[in-house]
Amino acid sequence: MEQLSDQSIETVSELTELEGSGSDFSTPIFYRALMRIAPPVVRSLTNVTYNGIERIPSEGAAIIAGNHVSHIDPIVKIMGVRRPVHYLAKAEHFEDKKFQRLMKSTGQIETFRESGGTEALSTAVDVLDAGGVMGIFPEGTRSRKTEPPYLGEGKTGVARLAARYPKVPVVPMAIIGSRDFIAPGSRSVNPLAQIEVNIGQPITFSEWLIDPNGGKLDDEGVRKIRSLDEKGRKSAMKSLYREFTDQLIETLRVLGAP
Repeated sequence: MEQLSDQSIETVSELTELEGSGSDFSTPIFYRALMRIAPPVVRSLTNVTYNGIERIPSEGAAIIAGNHVSHIDPIVKIMGVRRPVHYLAKAEHFEDKKFQRLMKSTGQIETFRESGGTEALSTAVDVLDAGGVMGIFPEGTRSRKTEPPYLGEGKTGVARLAARYPKVPVVPMAIIGSRDFIAPGSRSVNPLAQIEVNIGQPITFSEWLIDPNGGKLDDEGVRKIRSLDEKGRKSAMKSLYREFTDQLIETLRVLGAP
């Protein structure tokens, strides 16, 4: 399959207009230490099966994208990745004294929805620049549906971040059964609940762009977008973000996301 030139890949990255915060990011020491201790404890308390775990990169930057129906989902992701995973977390988690210290000591990213999450995406850029792992729930929040299908429309932040790093793999992760472990709004935990995690084939934004079932672009197509005026460029990129996100959500559905 023909690939995009390095110049086209750089152009796509620039067209996202996403920049880092200017600060060097490093995973907090506490989080690194926790990853050495917590996994066996959590595995002993849960009944989780991972399918396709070998598809998760063991090093380097990566974006792990999954569905979200339970508070246990972020932990399920971390246990599967087996590396520190950083999330975009709503500001309310940082306001709650019970969670604030935990959120900060594990390097989670405070998101203010009123600003569209722009500042949070800047920190996400810092994480990927440092070769870290970003955990993204494309739906933007935990599903509020009370019966299946729970999977909803995705927000395009995941696509914009993927386009900023066209060579970084996006790994789809469908989490099934976590709602039975702990349902939204419930304090009751069922440790015997079976959770199954299906991990799909990683794909980079540059691979998706040239795919005839994806972005359907080549170097000439990228040049055409680049040649548009500012409004046209933004419109073209937004269309690509939406299509990428919709296909990612569909991949999660095919993988079994309820």
